[in-house]
Amino acid sequence: MAVRTEVAGLTALALAAALAGPASAGPAADHAATVRAMEAAVRSGVPGVTATAGDRRGAWSATTGVGDLRTGEPRGGSDRYRVGSITKTFVSTVLLQLEAEGRLSLDDTVDRWLPGLVRGHGNDGRKVTVRRLLNHTSGIFDYTEDEDFVRTYFLKDGFLRHRYDTRSPAELVAIATAHPPVFAPGASWSYSNTNYVLAGMVIGKVTGHSYATEIERRVIAPLGLRATSVPGTRTTLPRPSSRAYSKLAATTTGPTYDVTTLNPSLASSAGGMISDSSDLNRFYSALLRGGLLPPAQLKEMKTTVAVEGIPNARYGLGLIDRTLGCGVHVWGHDGGIHGSTSSATTTADGRHSLAFNFNGDWSGDGDAVIDAEYCPQ
Repeated sequence: MAVRTEVAGLTALALAAALAGPASAGPAADHAATVRAMEAAVRSGVPGVTATAGDRRGAWSATTGVGDLRTGEPRGGSDRYRVGSITKTFVSTVLLQLEAEGRLSLDDTVDRWLPGLVRGHGNDGRKVTVRRLLNHTSGIFDYTEDEDFVRTYFLKDGFLRHRYDTRSPAELVAIATAHPPVFAPGASWSYSNTNYVLAGMVIGKVTGHSYATEIERRVIAPLGLRATSVPGTRTTLPRPSSRAYSKLAATTTGPTYDVTTLNPSLASSAGGMISDSSDLNRFYSALLRGGLLPPAQLKEMKTTVAVEGIPNARYGLGLIDRTLGCGVHVWGHDGGIHGSTSSATTTADGRHSLAFNFNGDWSGDGDAVIDAEYCPQ
């Protein structure tokens, strides 16, 4: 889920922790460029960074900066955090498993499973397929861009009053369909969190269970992802975890707010999950190596379309293909939600993975961390 919040600049406490250097385990010399990119993110204003990589040499973790601006406690290598739109890959995986089982088709319309839900203001669920939801070519408006939603959940006064509200998926879809589509289905590409709220609802209709139950049964339990959860309306982060910070404004100046606790129903199946870096590496590695999907469905997931305005990235079915400056292709997803910016990537063979989190949503160059890990100078 893409968020509109910002977070204030680096405090003296965070700077002191950054200058003290990162905590690390494993062959740190092999990841020196990654550490430098993490340290640069802290210097730019991010309170702290936690990262874990895995490759043929084994697993490696490092942290820098702080996890709690009040106490100065450092970030932890096993921190659990809100992963935002990384949730989309989990949702897409479940839908593709259902397709492999013959329980739905990617060419089914939204209206087949959710009759009458996507209607009005030019929206028509009879013309939008499941595939178009998953690759963001549906044209359905992104509810997180609605001005009232932004004021209520992403700006200070609204967020502090409404952070614990519960919003149903149907309510989020209604916000989106109060707007006309941004283009006709299939005519272009535009990232929309509404697509994945609908995808989660389709899972519910097909299986008779919530998307959360199906993710837990089909992905989390089989892979033993002990730090990964679908919290629903639970407002707290499980331990171990750091605090999460936001500016709750359209600027990067001003006070910093602790936004650790919130009701993740505002993100629903577009971005509500929690995980840690080790679990995310395990998930993406298993996915790309064929451990979660048959070859035909993995091929569908990796069939990409152009991403508007970003020439080095293409979007599949809940999966981003990045071409890095050194020519390496990595697959994965980014995720943002209040106070949390994350990324998880792996090579096509699943043998080299990286996942990391910034516990702030105001600054920091995540692309630089990815480039440093896969294309060290």
